[in-house]
Amino acid sequence: MVLLNFALVQYYTKQLSSISMFIYNITIKFEWAIGAAYMKWMQEKHIPDIMNTGYFEKYQFVKLLDIDEEEGPTYALQLYATDRANYETYIQQHAPALREESKQLWGDRCMTFRTLMEVVN
Repeated sequence: MVLLNFALVQYYTKQLSSISMFIYNITIKFEWAIGAAYMKWMQEKHIPDIMNTGYFEKYQFVKLLDIDEEEGPTYALQLYATDRANYETYIQQHAPALREESKQLWGDRCMTFRTLMEVVN
């Protein structure tokens, strides 16, 4: 019985260790003048549009602290994908149109940079 349980633990440990999670992080700084409208758009339109693509399991929308906010606040949208293929498909098929929408609405009053991270623990 103990040998069987040990074998099961080894099997599930191997299965869990092979599961990767990727975080697509979009850091956003926008001008104070558009703050309320931008936040409303992000929470009611842009984030739901991204999540409705089906390529991300969950997200966090967070405010960066202890940084210079003279020109405006900084936020980060962290989107969680269970594999790199989901991220790549989103980037190729959906990101260009969503980025263009943002550019048309906010122009240079909003600045973003994007990073892809892999969860290692």
